[in-house]
Amino acid sequence: MKNIKFPTPHTILLLIAGFVAILTWLVPAGKFDTLQYQKSSNSFTYLHLEEEKIIAASQETLESLGIKIPLDKFTNGDISKPISVPGTYTQLDAKPQGFLDFFKSPIKGIIQSSDIILFVLILGGIIGIMNFTGAFDAGIAWLAKTLKGKEYWLIFVVTTLIAAGGTTFGLAEETIAFYPILIPIFLAAKYDAIVALACVYIGSSIGTMCSTVNPFSVIIASDAAGINWTTGFTGRLLMLIGGIIICVIYILRYANKVQKDPSKSIIYDQKEMIENLFGNATSNTHTLTGRLRIILTIFALCFVIMIYGVSRLGWWFEEMTVVFLIGAILIGFLAKMKEENFVTTFIKGANDLLGVAFIIGIARGVSVLMEQGLISDTILQHASEFTTGMSKGVFTNVMLFIYSGLSFFIPSSSGMAVLTMPIMSPLADTVGIGREVIVNAYQYGMGLFAFINPTGLILASLAIVKVGYDKWLKFVIPLVIILTVFTMIVLTIQVYF
Repeated sequence: MKNIKFPTPHTILLLIAGFVAILTWLVPAGKFDTLQYQKSSNSFTYLHLEEEKIIAASQETLESLGIKIPLDKFTNGDISKPISVPGTYTQLDAKPQGFLDFFKSPIKGIIQSSDIILFVLILGGIIGIMNFTGAFDAGIAWLAKTLKGKEYWLIFVVTTLIAAGGTTFGLAEETIAFYPILIPIFLAAKYDAIVALACVYIGSSIGTMCSTVNPFSVIIASDAAGINWTTGFTGRLLMLIGGIIICVIYILRYANKVQKDPSKSIIYDQKEMIENLFGNATSNTHTLTGRLRIILTIFALCFVIMIYGVSRLGWWFEEMTVVFLIGAILIGFLAKMKEENFVTTFIKGANDLLGVAFIIGIARGVSVLMEQGLISDTILQHASEFTTGMSKGVFTNVMLFIYSGLSFFIPSSSGMAVLTMPIMSPLADTVGIGREVIVNAYQYGMGLFAFINPTGLILASLAIVKVGYDKWLKFVIPLVIILTVFTMIVLTIQVYF
């Protein structure tokens, strides 16, 4: 038994894809009708199975379809994706995904995820260039010396700042860029790679879980539920503060234990391998020269520009990738690298993250199987039926777990919002609670499962840090239990008081 190893992230995702393929043989196929606003013609496109028709874009049309959403939510662009129409679920002939579909799914997933995959590869390239210049080593050595005895500030600052990004503009996929930079810093502070991973991933997860103004979750979900996004804002803000405090304390307790006794680390058996991989900056001979300071400044500016572009200019992966590509060229020029050496180093750096890129594509392939097998809407329909007749306290907490389960099949927060809110939010009216409670249950449920969701970002993150999924589960499950209990108490108080 000791020789049996936990499978790699790639294998885990392929096993999940196989499980989903089997589900398409067992779960009946079905679909809700959808409604999408067409700005060019100021009309709605109503899709029933394969039959498409154009109908008037009016409040009367929405009311007749049982959709209690103001028309201006569609016309001003708040809701641009097709939404599900309540009460229109139709069971269809089964579309089981066979052997060939299973093997085609990761290929399709890689094609559909090409934008984020290219971002990851370019990111690997610029990190390769940075490592070549020695700027990382010099900067980390300086930081380790400056923070000596106060390393705990790293945990508080990184976790809180990334949570702030998560709650405001949905900082999630972009955090992949932070791991290769932060891991050496945390290692220099005598922590392990789990601490670095936790600060970034848990920070992002608690931030997006308790989104306050995030347009990709709370705003689009509130719009699809027919309410103003400011409804319930105070409760979500208090939940965010409480969640960050719990997470920071949890990470600090583990980090202090590892700093005092490295053998207490969950990944102690990987200590030498990880230190060799990411470098031990405390023992390097690089001096932080003026040239290296400029290189580090340009590298840091890439992140500042990326965050500003995503949060203020509507950028996505294409623009983010360009920023890091230009950054790599500028750094190579400043470091006086020869053209051939630059290209070779850049490609080697990209190659180091190729495995991560494949994980992202395979994870998307799982969603492809569900879409082709038409089982997502069936699961949604049964989930909505399951809550009939419950008291409001039980109903709210059941909704929390329903959304956690649904997020395995629909890991996209915006996709979940437009697919489920028109179906789930009217259920709040039947039990006498505000629709903002459904929005909160959606956010908290998805957020809680995101800590461990293998079809989300965690496996890609673990692949960068070189930590096994089993080790991560051992570390994070107690925190997930604490946060789940905390969330259930908060939701219960919200509906009764």
